[in-house]
Amino acid sequence: MSSFEHPLLDDDAGPLVRPYTVSNGRTAPTAKLDLLSLVRSTGQLRPSQLEAEHAEALLLCREPISVAEVSAHLRLPAMVIKVLLSDLVDVGAIIAQAPDPAVDTTDQTVLEALLNGLQRRL
Repeated sequence: MSSFEHPLLDDDAGPLVRPYTVSNGRTAPTAKLDLLSLVRSTGQLRPSQLEAEHAEALLLCREPISVAEVSAHLRLPAMVIKVLLSDLVDVGAIIAQAPDPAVDTTDQTVLEALLNGLQRRL
């Protein structure tokens, strides 16, 4: 991934900003988000209306995507992503859906399905 595609990363240097800078030093999201929560854009805001980090996250949310996947794509810690995504929830740019509590996240078939889905996105 080139720095043109991902302005927060430099091909040689790595991250250009510290994660706590991205979240303005905040460590607690305002919305309750789990790593398996699905987030999706509402279409109410365009990425051009947001700061770079929020815009990048919003672009990933065009289709339902898990918090963990957003974290992996943006190469930022999950807690930072939760703060960014909760900001987007607060302004109505995305909606979040909690994972189904009936799903056993330790079930091997569920984990294999998750792994297969992640590999298809790469």
